[in-house]
Amino acid sequence: MALKSIACIDDLRRLAHRKVPREFMDYYESGSYSEATLRANRDDLEKIRINQRILAGASDRDLSQTVLGQSQPLPLALGPVGLTGMAYRDGEIAAARAAQKAGIPYTLSTLSICSIEDVAAAVQKPFWFQLYFMKDRGFIADLIARARAANCSALVLTADLQVLGQRHRDVHNGMTVPPRIRLQTIAHVLSKPAWVAGVLLGKRKSFGNVEGRIPGTEHLSSYMAWINSQFDQALSWKDVGWVRERWPGKLIIKGILDVEDAREAARVGADAIVVSNHGGRQLDGAPSSISMLPRIADAVAAETEILFDGGIRSGQDVFRALALGAKACLLGRAYLYGVCAAGEEGAYTAIDIIASELDVTMALAGVRRIGDIGRSSLASGT
Repeated sequence: MALKSIACIDDLRRLAHRKVPREFMDYYESGSYSEATLRANRDDLEKIRINQRILAGASDRDLSQTVLGQSQPLPLALGPVGLTGMAYRDGEIAAARAAQKAGIPYTLSTLSICSIEDVAAAVQKPFWFQLYFMKDRGFIADLIARARAANCSALVLTADLQVLGQRHRDVHNGMTVPPRIRLQTIAHVLSKPAWVAGVLLGKRKSFGNVEGRIPGTEHLSSYMAWINSQFDQALSWKDVGWVRERWPGKLIIKGILDVEDAREAARVGADAIVVSNHGGRQLDGAPSSISMLPRIADAVAAETEILFDGGIRSGQDVFRALALGAKACLLGRAYLYGVCAAGEEGAYTAIDIIASELDVTMALAGVRRIGDIGRSSLASGT
């Protein structure tokens, strides 16, 4: 399936499964435990009906939005996705370049294959950096300093990973980074020769932001084992102040799914929050992101910007989230499928698909500007 025949994100997903070994696709696709929350993210979005309006004079539509004080042509950002560099050679750089071409922010994950410095050297515009709290505060302080040196324009503090939700597919596959070679792994990898040539023969095969930075990790068989041991269960709101002392720029807190947490994030000075359940990969049984968005937006939209993450696969989904109070949406798996399929070109294709669908949706809903999308844009009873 060539990119010219790609019509939607599901097409990119099917192509991604043809290109990338199953172990890594399972890592990208999986949710935690029974995957109930993973499914709810999509199911609840699809239940929301959009109000069709006719003869509304919705020509000359404007999809631009201002996010964290910066004007951009779309109400989108690329969210942090770990191990993107195992989807495609230098996958983080490919995604960052696609975002730069589209004029939207890209968020580099702490658990990226390409390092902060790799990405900074490959793009001309600032990107966002996503930070996990870990027990090794010296390492975290170093990461923040590196993000500042790379001129990152925002720090995205992910706060919902103090313990790791189990993903059954990773357990079954024996998922490690670098990949552990087993008979099953060999069979899957050899069935994807282009992936082998691109990823396994590339410069980096482990976490670029960790590699060479932590004494005692040089001989680890898996960096993932060290990282999993580093998530800090004692994490509290006072730690946000510790980050604030070291980060003077825009601060986004990701992982908000409760109104009181949203209020606390606003009180500690977050410039934006991301309503998110970590893509259904943490607390299984938690509500979908979209079901919590309107009440969180009602509570704190006047105090901090509301971003949304969780199940976005189409421009219609973006419209739904904007109508319920989000200022912009983070894409995750949607653009990752594009990276898997064709690197930078695939990621840009994913962005373009969603932007085009959003434009058509606005036209058929009788809306000309992003700021005009609101609760009245949804059919009653949804």
